[in-house]
Amino acid sequence: MLNLAKKMSSGWTTVAFGDVVRLSKERSSDPEADGYERYIGLEHIDPGDLRVRCWGNVADGVTFTSVFRPGQVLFGKRRAYQRKVAVADFSGVCSGDIYVLEPKGDRLLPELLPFICQTDAFFEHAVGTSAGSLSPRTNWKSLADFEFALPPIEEQRRIVAALACAYSVIEAQHQLLGSLKVLRQAFIDSETKSKGSGLRLGDHCEMQNGRPFPGDEYCDDGVLLLRPGNLAVNGYIDWGEEKTKRIPHRYLSEAADFVLTRGDVVINLTAQSLEDGFMGRACLVNSDEPSLLNQRIGRFRNFSEHLRPEFLYRCLQSSLFKAHAVSMCEGSKIKHLFWDHLAQFQLPQLDPEQQDAVCARAMQIDQQIDGLEKRLEQARAVKFRLLQSLWGLAEGSCQ
Repeated sequence: MLNLAKKMSSGWTTVAFGDVVRLSKERSSDPEADGYERYIGLEHIDPGDLRVRCWGNVADGVTFTSVFRPGQVLFGKRRAYQRKVAVADFSGVCSGDIYVLEPKGDRLLPELLPFICQTDAFFEHAVGTSAGSLSPRTNWKSLADFEFALPPIEEQRRIVAALACAYSVIEAQHQLLGSLKVLRQAFIDSETKSKGSGLRLGDHCEMQNGRPFPGDEYCDDGVLLLRPGNLAVNGYIDWGEEKTKRIPHRYLSEAADFVLTRGDVVINLTAQSLEDGFMGRACLVNSDEPSLLNQRIGRFRNFSEHLRPEFLYRCLQSSLFKAHAVSMCEGSKIKHLFWDHLAQFQLPQLDPEQQDAVCARAMQIDQQIDGLEKRLEQARAVKFRLLQSLWGLAEGSCQ
């Protein structure tokens, strides 16, 4: 890779981010009246993924006023360490915690801007200039001061072409991943729909509600506490650093009846919204490290000989059950599910051997999804290494 001095002699120039990028100030006081149909919040941007794949509907109500247009770069200024950068292919409004960026003048190709915002150097600058403890935010003045080496336009085009090839591989894998997830849902829906008279859930197992644990006792080296945020959309437990809380080990004995182990089936019992699929989300505990059951989560136990725990887990992933959970929950601001609601759900009438066969096939699809997700992460890592080899903005600027 060319060193920085050689780049300078080859037409590369040191610029400040604010010299070649502007912050859009376009606003809409009434997005729906102005014709905007979609909005984007930070939750709609996935770290490391430049494409916007989900959004909210303006008609459902939103207070956002910042306008974005196709091709502009969306950068999450709150908790910049999450590395949320995306390029929308539609117009809409976005959260005030998202900066809408675009090139200023003709020195920077628009297609290159999102890749600049994905470099280590840019994120390190954004994180280093963020203020606030619980929810740190960077500001435009600080971002505008970020300095980097800018290549000539022709070199920018070469870099964009190479990165576009890498991005096309990532996108193809992402589409395949989406297809596999659709296949899994279709298989579960087909195999778990009610057959015959069905099995009433409440006749074949019980549900244990979790217990409250004191938040002021959270610690760094205690036992894991399973909370709603740990129930991932893929149906397994996510012990990611930002989502994990621990409490003192003494609770393993003091609350022994609430200790979870591998193979337990758990379900989220509360949600603030019914639109995000969180209400009634069921997961399979897939870790050997013990954890404790929080009061907002339920655990199924005391199964009869006619119902396999893993088969129940698959039934709870079905579209039929998700609709049941949404229709049965109670509450105004915060929605709740209770055992009386869940006990009424009808499971398909399959013998244990048939249940095992369904679970085995579903697990095979899960494994294919897991393998593809790992390859997708590898492809993204290759893209960042390619960015480094093609365009070292500064020493150590890219992964």
